Amino acid sequence: MTAAGSAAGASRGVVVTGFGAVTPVGNDRESTWRALLAGRSGVGPITAFDPAGAPVRIAAEVRDFDPAEVLTGKRLRRSARFTQFAVAAAREAVADAGLRIGTPVPAGGPEPAYPVARDAAAAGPAGAAGAAGPAAPAGPGPSGGAVPAAGPGGPDPGAGAVPAERVGVIVNAAVAGFDTIEGATRQLLAGDQRHISPYFVASSLTNMPACEVAIDLGVHGPVTASALACASGLYAFVEARRLIAAGEADVVICGGTDAAITPVMFAGLERMGALSKRNDDPAAASRPFDAERDGFVFGEGAVLAVVESAEHAARRGATPYATLAGGALTADAFHVSAPDPTAAQATAAITGVLRNADVKPDEVDYVCAHGTGTRANDRTETMALRAAFGSAADRLAVSSPKSMVGHLIGAAGALGALVCALAIRDGRVPPTINLDTPDPECDLDYVPHVARTVPVSAAIADAFGFGGQNCVAVFTRPE
Repeated sequence: MTAAGSAAGASRGVVVTGFGAVTPVGNDRESTWRALLAGRSGVGPITAFDPAGAPVRIAAEVRDFDPAEVLTGKRLRRSARFTQFAVAAAREAVADAGLRIGTPVPAGGPEPAYPVARDAAAAGPAGAAGAAGPAAPAGPGPSGGAVPAAGPGGPDPGAGAVPAERVGVIVNAAVAGFDTIEGATRQLLAGDQRHISPYFVASSLTNMPACEVAIDLGVHGPVTASALACASGLYAFVEARRLIAAGEADVVICGGTDAAITPVMFAGLERMGALSKRNDDPAAASRPFDAERDGFVFGEGAVLAVVESAEHAARRGATPYATLAGGALTADAFHVSAPDPTAAQATAAITGVLRNADVKPDEVDYVCAHGTGTRANDRTETMALRAAFGSAADRLAVSSPKSMVGHLIGAAGALGALVCALAIRDGRVPPTINLDTPDPECDLDYVPHVARTVPVSAAIADAFGFGGQNCVAVFTRPE
């Protein structure tokens, strides 16, 4: 098991100070959160392509997202949809955190002035965020105060700003530019090679969302991307904590993104038997932990956060949502797509992260579950939670946002982080909708149908990816 810097992290606490989101139920953080608490489904008929005659004709698509409001000119033309989502979510997260990123400080130069006012939106250096177009809508930050969107006319990014080389970016994805690859392949097969975009290859790469976010915000610290299938987004938080605990960055913009609602993707997943075929009732198709579940609903979106050392957040007057108390990663080494039926390594990831975060099982109030709605995943996840929490499992509130937004793939675990942090902030947890027929093998409290008021001091998010990649993170109430 690999844990996220337990010793170093203990001496250099890490907090989450901002979030941004683009999801099937809302194109910003707070509208997404309100929809989740309301139990609103974002699943509907596929519009991204014509699915007529296909066995699966439903998906959880992001609606009413205009990329021209995020990027313009060549930057728009060279960016795949998963990158567009990431840039929009990053801008919102940075504005929410009240973070300003300045130009690099020369060796021996002065430290940045603090505190940075929360109404100083993240304009970025000239030609970056401020010049790229309007950012995500404003919304309340962790303290409930209004945070204006980033954009032109923002304050000078130099004075009171975080040095650009002390900021990192980690944006992970599972399937990356699958849509651009598929589109270019169709053009090539149609004999239309001369109209394939010269940006096609670059825009398809897994690291491009992280790089475009860095370009957009003028970041010069570590910029990375990893692919851990469905655990990708949550692992970004684990890796961000490592970078900060190691002193390699003071601030990391991290999360996950994916957008691959395409004919070939759906054909492959349908052949695998992974997708729900409830085409006649899309809102009821995603039903984690229900006895009549028949697979997950494929979705798209992005969730990004601002993570920073607690000391740094305090120096600049930021109000954290939560402390990122620990993270862990294990491998089943069992199968390319099926979870280990013993749940041994999923259990090890949960017990390991609690131990390293110094959080006892009976101190955890909420679990944002992976909860895909597949028969094998929901059963083994329940086994892992019971094994890791013992008798404390019966007092846990557990829910799956996938029942509403489907499976966001590379962004799924990052959404789990957002849900944990906002549950700590608001003392409410979203429901698992469509849980109509309990499965005897899934016997925890899954908060069926209706959101619940639960004082949350500690919460965990888990994410389990194809290939047996198990990632878990624990979030606690900030001190």
